[in-house]
Amino acid sequence: MQKVAIQVVKEVKVDLRNNNTGRPVNKKSARQIRLNKQAATKAAMDYVLNGGWFKLTANCTGAYVFVKNESNTKEGHIATSFGNHECNIDTIGRTKMTGYTFVMNKKVNVEFDVRNIIKIKR
Repeated sequence: MQKVAIQVVKEVKVDLRNNNTGRPVNKKSARQIRLNKQAATKAAMDYVLNGGWFKLTANCTGAYVFVKNESNTKEGHIATSFGNHECNIDTIGRTKMTGYTFVMNKKVNVEFDVRNIIKIKR
């Protein structure tokens, strides 16, 4: 019996999709809407945590940036465009950042929802 050499040719996917079933994606399905919303929230949180400038409302005149503490990446403070300290951030969640500031010697709790911020370019 003669030995037969077989060459294995690996099919390379041109569109770089993994485990493609060949079915089209229903963009209006509840799952796709939820996944798109989660991706947008994660992108907004990454933008803020990586030092991106943002505004809290459309008519807000100031610009803010998140500054991390040197010792802990889950804590920091919000600074203004002038470099002034605005408030301390003590908890960073999946969608919100909570912290505190002092107004007239009283502690005021603040909460930032990253889904509602407005990104600005500096």
